[in-house]
Amino acid sequence: MSTATLDRVVGTARRSPTFAVGFGIILVFALLAAFADVIAPMPPTLSHPYETLKPPGSGPFILGTDGNGMDVLSRVIHGARYAFGIALPAGAIMAIVGIPLGLIAGWRGGWVDEVLLRVLDVLRAFPTIILALAIVAATGQGFLNVILVVGFLDSPIFARIVRAEVLALRNATFVRAAVAAGNPEWRVLLVHILPNAILGATAQLPLRMAWAVRISATLAFIGIGVQAPAPEWGAMIRQGAEYVISGEWWVALFPGLALIAMVLGLNLASDGLSDLLDPKRRATGK
Repeated sequence: MSTATLDRVVGTARRSPTFAVGFGIILVFALLAAFADVIAPMPPTLSHPYETLKPPGSGPFILGTDGNGMDVLSRVIHGARYAFGIALPAGAIMAIVGIPLGLIAGWRGGWVDEVLLRVLDVLRAFPTIILALAIVAATGQGFLNVILVVGFLDSPIFARIVRAEVLALRNATFVRAAVAAGNPEWRVLLVHILPNAILGATAQLPLRMAWAVRISATLAFIGIGVQAPAPEWGAMIRQGAEYVISGEWWVALFPGLALIAMVLGLNLASDGLSDLLDPKRRATGK
């Protein structure tokens, strides 16, 4: 790492310690996901029939085993892949669908804006978890279906954020100058408005990715979503919940802690990114 890059990283951390902490947590989980096959002591679905419900510290099972004799630590590590496997593509769908809709609605106005807003209002009118539960139950419990449902359900938030920014920018002096200079509409939107309107959506993205992880885990917990024996944290918590009463707390606790840490990291990153992208703070250098 060059000195300039290191100085830039240190400067970013000083301007927003919240972002630094959140990014650090996300980076840890990203490394776990990328190198799960190397870091995990065992395959996540390898069953040891005679080693069921072993407590933490039992021989090679650092975090114990579950009811199927599978190593909890290995499953928690591999669960990071499912978390990112949901969060990243779902976040991409939210942005790809929501940002263009907000851009068009804010720029065109009139009946186009009204129709898009009403459609978005219909999507947001239903309780999200109930609507996600109904759609996944109807379309199937595959991993791809969960990603598509979570991504499309949250895209209206990005559309509204970008629309509000476009409404504030479309009469700005630099936009009027770009139009007066003869720039085509697509160039005005993509070159002059979008880079300024996208800041709020960028800061919101980690927060909505955290929401995607929570919703995916919730769907798996209630039996609609990623199914066992896949090492998904929500499914693992669901399997472990039945053992808590009998004292085998570790089966549900450790995937639950991993889920909390991942969501916390994404939320902190979102808060810190909001500070870093704040024009007032950037102007003052604070």
